[in-house]
Amino acid sequence: MYEIWLMLNIIWEIAQGVWPVLLLAALLWLALLGRSWRTTGAHWRAALPPALGIGLVMVVVTALMLPGWMQSTLADMGYWVDWAALLGLAAAAGGVVAAFAWPLLARRHGRAQA
Repeated sequence: MYEIWLMLNIIWEIAQGVWPVLLLAALLWLALLGRSWRTTGAHWRAALPPALGIGLVMVVVTALMLPGWMQSTLADMGYWVDWAALLGLAAAAGGVVAAFAWPLLARRHGRAQA
C-alpha cells in the first residue's frame, strides 16, 4: 500500500510543476468539445470506436517506448509496482489521445455525412 501512496504523491508533485500545461490541455480539449458539439451533424457514436482504437495504439506504443525514454528497459522491471506504473502511464497517455481524437473524429464524421 505504501508504494501506491508514494506513486500517487510523485504524480501529484509532477502535476504541480506542470499545472499550466495541464490547464492549457484541458482548455484546448474543452474548446474542441465545444466546437465539435456545435458542428451540425457531428456523429459522436460513430467516432468513438476509431478514437478508442487510436487510444489503444497509443497505449501499446507508450508501454513499449516509455522505459527507453526513462533510460531503462522492460527487463529492469522486476516489481509489480513498476508494471502498474508503466501500464497506468500508458493507459493515461492512450486516454488523453482518445479524448482529443474523439471530438475531432466526430466532427470529421459529421462533415463526411453532409
